[in-house]
Amino acid sequence: MSSETVAEPQATQSPATGLIARTVALNLFQEVMAQNRSLDEAIAASVPFRQLEVRDRAFVRLLVTETLRRLGQIDVLIKDCLDRSLPQSANVVRAILRLGVAQIVILKTPSHAVVDTAVRLCVQSRNPGQKGLVNAVLRRLAREAPEKFAAQDAVRLNTPNWLWESWVASYGEEICRRIAAAHLTEPPLDLTVKEGADSWAEKLGGAVLPSGTVRFRAGGDIAALPGFEEGAWWVQDAAAALPARLLLSGLESASGDRTIPDHTILDLCAAPGGKTAQLAMSGARIIALDRSKRRNQILQENLKRLKLEAELVTADATQWRPQDPPDAILLDAPCTATGTIRRHPDIAGNKMPKDVLRLAGLQLNLLAAAADMLPPGGLLVYSVCSLQPEEGPAVVEAFLDQTPHVRREPIAVWETGLPDLIITAEGDLRTLPCHLACSGGMDGFYIARLRRAS
Repeated sequence: MSSETVAEPQATQSPATGLIARTVALNLFQEVMAQNRSLDEAIAASVPFRQLEVRDRAFVRLLVTETLRRLGQIDVLIKDCLDRSLPQSANVVRAILRLGVAQIVILKTPSHAVVDTAVRLCVQSRNPGQKGLVNAVLRRLAREAPEKFAAQDAVRLNTPNWLWESWVASYGEEICRRIAAAHLTEPPLDLTVKEGADSWAEKLGGAVLPSGTVRFRAGGDIAALPGFEEGAWWVQDAAAALPARLLLSGLESASGDRTIPDHTILDLCAAPGGKTAQLAMSGARIIALDRSKRRNQILQENLKRLKLEAELVTADATQWRPQDPPDAILLDAPCTATGTIRRHPDIAGNKMPKDVLRLAGLQLNLLAAAADMLPPGGLLVYSVCSLQPEEGPAVVEAFLDQTPHVRREPIAVWETGLPDLIITAEGDLRTLPCHLACSGGMDGFYIARLRRAS
């Protein structure tokens, strides 16, 4: 049995949802697996999902998320029940089995309900010839799977080989196993609040982290929580709040007589706007740029709800240049997001080594463009929510090698407000999903702070 302790999902019993909810779950799961879409994108585009009752929407999201989170274990259980592998063309049947096993071993759904709806899904999806197979496999797994599931090496089975090898090489096997274990636990919800963190933590039944983030276990519709409509807070992982915090800290330390509101800050690749909101709270003039018109609309809506202001620009950051150079730039670059697998388990299956190489090239181009916008003495913070070294330190090293007028400005742990984070020998910050493990973990980020020579 795996030595790592892994928590059960928050909901251990699914509601008595029937065929309609499971049909929506099946369609969403297939979109993620077959079309390489994120679950969030698939849900946002799904009219049938929006038409479900609130309780059923929660069930569908939980079912698909936990199936993706434990897919490696689930596939081994199914394989052990089959005389021969399912053909590649049997994608629908494979998906029905995967969702069925997840309900049995993870959500603890009564097996008779799982088997009945799975068989009906076979008929409904024009696979009536496979209903006997589905019935037999799920009935057998209802008897055998719980014990086998508990004995599996969960952290290894649910981590793709290329990610496992990368993390072992970068962090060592012990840390790799801790990272993978963190991915198997449903994460808490983190909020950045405008003010009164202690008060909001009490209202929401949570706690305040040393960095000021409010953390709690949430269920249901986030928009229905106290404080959402009035714009008192926004959802932001504790690690995701660090890049803007470190930019403001670096700006303040080098400002002399100037206050933060006297500065202009450029936020590149800004949408959906959590970091933009942090910067706007400082009182500085904020220019927020994103190349996607749709994502900028989301950013604008978020700022409106929060009653915060920023100048929005829709443009390609590698081509666009500001009329006047900003005092500081935050570049939270597009990346593989492998540091957020605990929140988005679809990433583990959707990202490949080729994505790392492609995005590393884009990140280097964005860094070069950002440096070109900086005035002498200007500050630049680079961050990615990736655990892959090719997207973090390797990009920064390549950038510094070709940009001699920019140097590192080391980060100190005390600036983060959080204990036990990793400061590299070069002075960069690395957070891992296994950090803050006792209070629910955090996303994996790499952050470097740079300054142009005066």
